[in-house]
Amino acid sequence: MASSRIQPRLLVADKDGNIYDHPDLLMVCRRGHEFAQPRPDELMPLPEESDLFLLPGRQAVGLSEETGEIEVLEELAVAAFAAPAHTLTAHAAYISSPDAPTLPLFAYGAVGYANGRFYICAKRVDQDERQVFSSISKKRIKQNAHALMKAYPENRLMQHLMSNCALTYCCPAARNLALGRYEAPLPTSRSCNARCVGCISQQEDGSRICSTPQNRLSFTPTPEEIAEVMLHHGKAETEKPVFSFGQGCEGEPLTEADIIAQAVHLFRSKGGTGTVNVNTNASLPQAVIKLAEAGISSIRVSLNSAREEVYNRYYRPRGYTFADVRSSIAEAHKRGVFVSLNLLYFPGISDCELELQALDELIRTEKVDFVQLRNLNIDPEMYLELLDGIEFGPSAGFINFRRRLRKSNPWLQFGYFNPYLPQNPA
Repeated sequence: MASSRIQPRLLVADKDGNIYDHPDLLMVCRRGHEFAQPRPDELMPLPEESDLFLLPGRQAVGLSEETGEIEVLEELAVAAFAAPAHTLTAHAAYISSPDAPTLPLFAYGAVGYANGRFYICAKRVDQDERQVFSSISKKRIKQNAHALMKAYPENRLMQHLMSNCALTYCCPAARNLALGRYEAPLPTSRSCNARCVGCISQQEDGSRICSTPQNRLSFTPTPEEIAEVMLHHGKAETEKPVFSFGQGCEGEPLTEADIIAQAVHLFRSKGGTGTVNVNTNASLPQAVIKLAEAGISSIRVSLNSAREEVYNRYYRPRGYTFADVRSSIAEAHKRGVFVSLNLLYFPGISDCELELQALDELIRTEKVDFVQLRNLNIDPEMYLELLDGIEFGPSAGFINFRRRLRKSNPWLQFGYFNPYLPQNPA
């Protein structure tokens, strides 16, 4: 819930990593290149299961109540990584030193402190609690994961999802598979036809990003292995089962469309029900057609922008164009496939006028069904440098951004997770 009368204090960290609120300075946030105070309608208590980050090589910035001027401190800046289902409306404000290291691939929300609690610039965009684990013991997840590894000793995909994803990387989707609830991940592809600057599973040699949150899949599962995982999850999650190809530990699933189509057909032929989704860059329209005919329910198209130049600078596509992305959306809709956009939202850029106009045109023309408002996980200054020289226009703010899209496209839904769709494709 938004807080309209609060003015959080600035959070800083000392050289020993101790975090404290500054006695004289107010919290400042950043939207694109602009530093400002948080808007009254965008502050909310820091959600449970969020994290605080110290930002190395970055000096904290606050607002003096006495002078009304911005002050730069010697102490380190502090940011917050919001729990799933929340979208940042502003980044942390700071001044970087010349030798500041590139930040890891997370989203760095503006955070302050008031009345005994932390406040973040963010909005809850989905009420689904599928990635809330506060009431579930780690012991239970570990026991379930080992039980699945024992039950499916020859299934390499199940072994990967439990040993690597659930137990090593604590992947929320893999942990849900272990718990038999919500959405099951189905990584399949080892390669990708894009070179996303913020790829979380593989970086090129010489990249400024020194590490990724997880490693890419090291094998290609068979259709039988995939279908076996799907059938297991369908028996465990009987209310709203979702099955998703295109995970953080793989490349682009459309490059393995033949395998996925066979797996989906096998799953459906054995009575498998539920929402079969493909998280994709939508680069290969013919592959989308093949998967639609095999029985998928939905696709989630990842993009940072509906403007080709902005899109290309981040995705760096190989062998496809933004026109192919639009064609894939159109082909999916022709075949009754539900289409979501996985919008990688970046405050002060995504909500700018030219971005809004382009996104609105894409949604309206292609009749996009749903927009997932995800945070773009990247060093904010790195992203701004990447887009240098491109015109964006004034920033509308997150709330106006969402309001304008909904007004122009009244059928449009917003959320964070892949929705369960009650109707299966014919």
